[in-house]
Amino acid sequence: MDKNTRLSSFGKWVAPINMKLFDEQVKKDGLDKYKKKLSTSSFTKLFLYAHLKQVESLHALNAELADENLQKELGIKSISVSQLSRKNRAIDSSLFSIVFLELVRQIQMKTNQYQSPFPLKIIDSSTLPLNLTRCNWATFRKSKGGVKLHLRLVFVDQDTVYPDKAVITNAVEHDRNQLEILVDDKDAMYVFDRGYIDYQRFDRYFDEGIFFLSRLKKNAVIREVESYSLPEGSPITTDKIAYIGTTQKRTENVFRILETVDSKGNPIRLITNRFDLKAEEIGDLYRSRWAIELFFKWLKQHVEIKTFFGYSEQAVHNQIFLALITYCLNVLVQLEAKGKPTLLRITRWLKATMWRPARTWFRFIEQRGSP
Repeated sequence: MDKNTRLSSFGKWVAPINMKLFDEQVKKDGLDKYKKKLSTSSFTKLFLYAHLKQVESLHALNAELADENLQKELGIKSISVSQLSRKNRAIDSSLFSIVFLELVRQIQMKTNQYQSPFPLKIIDSSTLPLNLTRCNWATFRKSKGGVKLHLRLVFVDQDTVYPDKAVITNAVEHDRNQLEILVDDKDAMYVFDRGYIDYQRFDRYFDEGIFFLSRLKKNAVIREVESYSLPEGSPITTDKIAYIGTTQKRTENVFRILETVDSKGNPIRLITNRFDLKAEEIGDLYRSRWAIELFFKWLKQHVEIKTFFGYSEQAVHNQIFLALITYCLNVLVQLEAKGKPTLLRITRWLKATMWRPARTWFRFIEQRGSP
């Protein structure tokens, strides 16, 4: 991306979207075959704008079209709420999944130089509540509805993380069921919490050479084989090799078990099949898991994902993928700008300079001081 262009800040922001690939998929799905006014590309830009501005409803989004600059960007002067709703239901979320994965590919190309031999990938999920009356397809509990975003986050460094794989299911789906999809690369190190504990799967990871780090449940049974000494003052209190599980049902392989404390001072036990790292390094790797908690927090605070524009399964999935696309577009700007500005700074100045030249936006996000 070249920031010295005549594009507006908004135009610059959405420029990484591969429109050739996008148009091919739109044509394949026949999404614009019977369009009267709103094309799929204009719809996509409008809903990315909605995420950016955190517009809370289709009626509020419709009112935003009073902005002549937005009209010019989309090539439309007005659109009815019913047309927006129909288009949202009609688009298959696979289109936005393709856009998301293409942006991930671009981020990977820009961050490969920072990656370790075993890139750190963090796995977790977040439940997004839905109105069960309107979304009866998303039954969660007796009186609640919801969907669950299962996510894999690549940890590049403290300042740069990005999602590289996402699966959306109904909230009743157990996290463990998605590990088979999210763990697919032997050249990575996976970190996840105790909700994913599965001894049989851990044995398979050991045999297949897939590296992982997780937290053990408090009641896990451990049969120690060997214990290692630790340097004085180490944050790790125990480092040993052990079998996990009862005599009747235990792991076939030995694993490394470490004990330390969490941020609140509570003792925790970690399990891994990495025997080549120092105990302190493993502790640091697990602490990196908080990056995904911060990611979900960012997603819920800075894009429109608390309320949904539509109630069909497709509409809900579309909005979630568009939120992920919003995040990835911000990461690409962060990687291009000097000084690695925060995503919050990028977003604030984008909203403030949306229709001004992109160079103005970059000048503000690259300067030092408060956003």
